[in-house]
Amino acid sequence: MNNRFEAGFNLIEMLIVVVIISILATIAYPSYQNQVRKTKRADCEGALLQLANSMERDYTQNGAYRDLVTLNLFPSQCPIDGNATPTYNLSVATANAGSTYTLTATPVAGGSQAGDTCGTLTLTQAGVKGVSGGTVADCW
Repeated sequence: MNNRFEAGFNLIEMLIVVVIISILATIAYPSYQNQVRKTKRADCEGALLQLANSMERDYTQNGAYRDLVTLNLFPSQCPIDGNATPTYNLSVATANAGSTYTLTATPVAGGSQAGDTCGTLTLTQAGVKGVSGGTVADCW
């Protein structure tokens, strides 16, 4: 009697499993990276809205819009809690003797958002949102 029981996997079965996993990873990883970029962008959009609220509060007290970032009255980078690697640099441009402003969030060079298709995010005192790439509807 030659009853032999072989347990385990052979090489072909292992190669098929490796190929299937690599195909799934090739599809899933870029999608994951895109979702992480969208999350970080949304976090910075929230920071821009908070900065706009701070600008409005400061305007009621001082009668003009001031650069709260340069005055160190608001963080200069997103995320604003400072507990993570910076993804965007925040800046304020005031014009017309402090009666208007444009808030800008520029991706940090070499950072995780550098490859984001939306690019630089902007917000004005009138609530007008803008992006340097893509569309406002897709990016905001």
